[in-house]
Amino acid sequence: MTPFIRFTTLLLCFTAAPALAYEDKYLDAGGVKIRYIDTGKGAAIVLLHGGTSNLESWTSRGVVDNLAKDFRVIAFDARGHGKSDSPHDPAAYGRQQALDVVRILDALKIERAHIIGFSLGSSTVAQLLTLHPERFLTGVQVAGAGRSPKEANNPRIETEAAEIARDCISRSRAMRQAPAGMKPTEEEIQQRIAACRADKSFDPLAVAASLRGYKDQAVTAEQMAAVKVPTMGIVGTLDHTLKDMQEMKNTRPGMKLVLLEGVSHTGKTGIQGDPRLVSEIRTFIAEQRKPPAASSSSY
Repeated sequence: MTPFIRFTTLLLCFTAAPALAYEDKYLDAGGVKIRYIDTGKGAAIVLLHGGTSNLESWTSRGVVDNLAKDFRVIAFDARGHGKSDSPHDPAAYGRQQALDVVRILDALKIERAHIIGFSLGSSTVAQLLTLHPERFLTGVQVAGAGRSPKEANNPRIETEAAEIARDCISRSRAMRQAPAGMKPTEEEIQQRIAACRADKSFDPLAVAASLRGYKDQAVTAEQMAAVKVPTMGIVGTLDHTLKDMQEMKNTRPGMKLVLLEGVSHTGKTGIQGDPRLVSEIRTFIAEQRKPPAASSSSY
């Protein structure tokens, strides 16, 4: 794959159509019930959501609707999130979240799939590409470079986990992820806390355990550099993970890196709601389907 960085600046006006309704299905993943949806036909795409979220982060923004026109799309609630089971033991997370993807592929008899993950899901993609590269056609890491051993053991993670266990959201995490000039006010923080506590599908102790399981998601630079699966990284210029994504590009020069101007991690300018995300995913997958150009010979 030719290494390059693509910088996207096009601003688009976009109104998402109402998301279609999908049937909830469940899988027993080693004793943990996982809720998933399976829709569309064609090559399989697996979508992994971010931390503290669920599969509705893909359906509510029309991503599943769009991709299901041409692909078989599987999205699921990571263990500890949404309608999946919610263990409170950190040992139930980390690598087990990655292996859940393989368990789902096995259960659905899918030999290989495209894998796309946002934030926490992107860290899962990074680990999967080192654990089971044979199961993936392509990998797309959205706003997440994977966890280096240093990052996986960052003391900040315990602080954020404790805040979630106590307050339902992490105030320090919200501040860290928001772009400069767009930090939430105290009133907005309190509104988020109230909304979180009203969400009966959100288990703060399980989500905190998921964060504490990050230690089991570590991937070394050597492992990342050795990945041969065609991979794209995509991140907004306002995203707190931008530098990490650029460093990942240096570690794996063959990776395609797309920067979206004016896009942040979450919020009103969050990347999951930007229509360019799906457009770039489609373009990348189409590029991998093209046969290699015939080499010319001199006589």
